[in-house]
Parts: sequence; C-alpha cells; structure tokens
Amino acid sequence: MTRPDPKQVKAMTDVAGVPQDAEVSARIANSIGPAFDGFAPVGGTLPMDLEPASFLLVQRAKVSK
Repeated sequence: MTRPDPKQVKAMTDVAGVPQDAEVSARIANSIGPAFDGFAPVGGTLPMDLEPASFLLVQRAKVSK
C-alpha cells in the first residue's frame, strides 16, 4: 500500500462514518505518511498486507477434525 493522500484519507473516514474537513484529512495524511514510508521495503510480504479484514475471520474460525 502506498502513502495515502488527503483525498484518500477523506474518502476512508467518510466511509467509516467519521467525516471531517480537508484540513484535518491533510493533517492525518501527513501524520501517518512516515509509517507507510517505513514499511515500504517489506510491503507485500506481510501476511496481513493482503486483506486485514479477513484476519479476524481466520482467528475465529473453528478447526474441524
């Protein structure tokens, strides 16, 4: 995943039901940007990188014998 820009942050927060203005979106994007840059070298190699939403499903799945 690449570093999100303010437009992407605004879209994600709107979908999550936490709308805010463009200034706040820009501050969030600038705040989390360095974390995305730091993980860039290992991007795509972490198991949760593909679909973090399915992580809970896998953890809660019952093992059938």
